[in-house]
Amino acid sequence: MNIKTSSIDELNTLAKDIRQKILDTVSKNGGHLSSTMGATDLIVAMHKVFDVEKDPFIFDVSHQAYAHKLITGRWDTFSTLRQFDGLCGYTKPKESKYDYYVAGHSSTSISLAVGAAKAIALKGEDRVPVAFIGDGSMSAGMVYEALNELGDRKYPIVIILNDNEMSIAKPIGAISKLLSQTMAGSFYQKFKGKVEKVLEHLPESASYMAKRFEESLKLITPGILFEEMGIEYIGPVDGHNIESLIETMKVAKALGKPVIIHAQTTKGKGYEIAEGTKEHWHGVSAFDLKTGVAPKKNGAKAATAIFSETLVVLADEDEKVVGVTAAMPTGTGLSAAIEKYPERFWDVAIAEQHAVTSMGPLAKEGFKPFCTIYSTFLQRGFDQVIHDIALMDLGVAFALDRAGIVGEDGETHQGAFDISYLRGIPNMTLMAPSNESSMIACMRFAKEYKHPCAFRYPRGAFMSEDRESIAYELGESVLLQEGEDILFVGYGNGVGRAEKVAELVEVKVAILDLRFVKPLDEKMLISLSKKYKKWYIFSDSAKRGGVGSALLECLSEHKIQDVALTSFEYDDAFITHGNTKLVEESIGLLPEQLAKKIM
Repeated sequence: MNIKTSSIDELNTLAKDIRQKILDTVSKNGGHLSSTMGATDLIVAMHKVFDVEKDPFIFDVSHQAYAHKLITGRWDTFSTLRQFDGLCGYTKPKESKYDYYVAGHSSTSISLAVGAAKAIALKGEDRVPVAFIGDGSMSAGMVYEALNELGDRKYPIVIILNDNEMSIAKPIGAISKLLSQTMAGSFYQKFKGKVEKVLEHLPESASYMAKRFEESLKLITPGILFEEMGIEYIGPVDGHNIESLIETMKVAKALGKPVIIHAQTTKGKGYEIAEGTKEHWHGVSAFDLKTGVAPKKNGAKAATAIFSETLVVLADEDEKVVGVTAAMPTGTGLSAAIEKYPERFWDVAIAEQHAVTSMGPLAKEGFKPFCTIYSTFLQRGFDQVIHDIALMDLGVAFALDRAGIVGEDGETHQGAFDISYLRGIPNMTLMAPSNESSMIACMRFAKEYKHPCAFRYPRGAFMSEDRESIAYELGESVLLQEGEDILFVGYGNGVGRAEKVAELVEVKVAILDLRFVKPLDEKMLISLSKKYKKWYIFSDSAKRGGVGSALLECLSEHKIQDVALTSFEYDDAFITHGNTKLVEESIGLLPEQLAKKIM
């Protein structure tokens, strides 16, 4: 189907077929659903008006870009979405030339569009960057940094604001709708341009009055927010009327300057069960299409659930316990605390930097903040961790969910780097629980600790079986079992992996639950180095700057040269998406694979 020559009826049929294809695939594979269903009509219109062969299509986060993938030659392979060796759930230039940029974290699209526009201007080319961004991503400061420059430089960029929760501004009745439709038309834009030229030659008082009249009309819409920044605004428009969207995008493209098209859409459009602002339909596991119900999962309790339950207990016991997350209350398990104590636990939207910094004063004022952010997303608040928390030695506890391999979300979401990027920060303490009891003990230690600390835990359940756990003491490890010549050092979920490998090797090995990677239990390590000359390190983290590096530094400082250390941490490469077991197998981390490497 040639989308450029298709009629409106054909485009509407295409949008319907795309939604059905998304439903069929996501119900089997899991993935993002409500946002990508709601974005379908907008993306169809984008491809009709703009030229994906040359215009950069830049999707923010890009979890809503499934329709784009289907339009750009991936219909037949779409069933492999988020599967190992299959299509990525986000845009990925290595997958298709039509994916302009990698995206998995939010609020980068407008900055990328500005960068692309600069390159296009320098090359003297006729291309228009198109940034597609959701209303949720507009909460991050990076968006306004980009808009600030764009409003000054006036590069020709079209920004499509997909407002699926009406969080920018709710329209006020029929007048707003009529005005918005008028503003989206080519007549209004041409008329406005002519009026602006006339105003240049009028006395200052007349010009002032004319501008005030226009602004008074715009107060009915959110346009004045963007126009005051120097960016043309069109909207709100119906994000599901493809014919109207095409006309609006043509107007925006022809203006030759920065334009925001504010489109209102319905999450889950086309699948009634998921329609509306229902958070649990944002990202889903496999489910039954007829009922919308996912099969129940059996097995050990997830680490996130343990964190959630324990945090509420700590909050019950001590009114000084507070907490924050950045747009992930359900994913991080903070939702239970927010529901019970809404005045003490906050979701600050997609604003990791603000989340981190805002907890500093709470710690300074005597509260105990738990800053609950995925490992991959705390990367975005790195400077704030240093400058606003660690520098003042404030007792903020960072709970790092999704540490390690996260599976189908892939490279942009793997929690590989937190040890490496936090370990070099002065005043920072790093620890990791290995099972449910250890998690509770770890959190109780963090709650009483008066300095910055971070503890990491995996997506899903711990690998290690639960056992009674002794209380955490700063920098102290626990020797779980004695052995012969070989020592397994486990950190966090790596303890369970070490235990499983130990069951597969012929010799009896010693197993150390490191607990703290900063500060290290140097006394224990020096003692163990006298008996065990072969050390194997198990930690779900990057090898460079990770646990093995910390142990090698310790051995070097104490001039211990007769210990051979092998780290089974992640190699220096980004880790692909797919089923966690298949991903681990591809990089040689399954227990049976590791057992063969024990000498």
